[in-house]
Amino acid sequence: MRKLKVLMISAHPDDNELRSGGTALKYVEAGHEVRFLSVSSGNGGHQSMTPDEIKERRYKETREVERITGIRYDVWLDVNDCEVEASLEMRKRVTRYIREYSPDIIFTHRTNDYHADHRAVALLVQDSAYLLIVPNFCPETPAMKECPVIMFSYDGFTNPPFVADAIVSTDSVIERKYEMYDCHESQMYEWLPFTKGGLDEVPLDKVERREWLRSPRVPRDNSLTLADYNITFRTTASEYREHKSAMLFRDRLIERYGDAGKDVVFAEAFMLSEYGKKLDEENMKIFFPF
Repeated sequence: MRKLKVLMISAHPDDNELRSGGTALKYVEAGHEVRFLSVSSGNGGHQSMTPDEIKERRYKETREVERITGIRYDVWLDVNDCEVEASLEMRKRVTRYIREYSPDIIFTHRTNDYHADHRAVALLVQDSAYLLIVPNFCPETPAMKECPVIMFSYDGFTNPPFVADAIVSTDSVIERKYEMYDCHESQMYEWLPFTKGGLDEVPLDKVERREWLRSPRVPRDNSLTLADYNITFRTTASEYREHKSAMLFRDRLIERYGDAGKDVVFAEAFMLSEYGKKLDEENMKIFFPF
């Protein structure tokens, strides 16, 4: 088995967990190396803490994710939340970072995401894609021999629409994915509920609030339809969110897993960037070996 080096690049601490955390856990379970990078410190994400306070707290939360998963978690603490820019300086920094790790596959945001930081990170990865193999750009860091595969994580935005070029069942790791969420207390149980107007609904008991985070739970018979999503979610990590890709891209699950794909409840879907290495039927098995 070829051991892969997997890099997940996001704008903020917890973005990678939300968008591709289950897939990261699947890679780790299969014996591959995974690294997370948060391009900003996330120091804007709280309703009452100061930027310095929340930066320190969020960094500690990433250390807890690193501890329970074994995934190296890098955070650029000198980059402020809500201020990520796709500048030349940042393009060079991202290029150098990717080259130094030399991943086989990268996961990141799409360029049409709702958050300016997300869009900037996505653009930085795209802008760096070809430059990774150009020796005269950032010559202090050796150029890579070929560009890695680059995948966009699923989002619900429609201009342009998301295409599920790859999909991964996360049923076997969903409990551990919620453990990762639980590490980000400042976000899951404070800031994000605040932004949704549901802060007063968060239970104080740790067991009860974990259940609250998952609510509403989805039926295990895969009977949900898009019409069932016409409700207001007070939690960012509802099982509905974890289930949506499986519901939308059931045909891709069946194509990938055969009849077992009919029963998958939770999944993460990804769209191929045209700027990275191409995926075909054969190397799909190499880059998504589970």
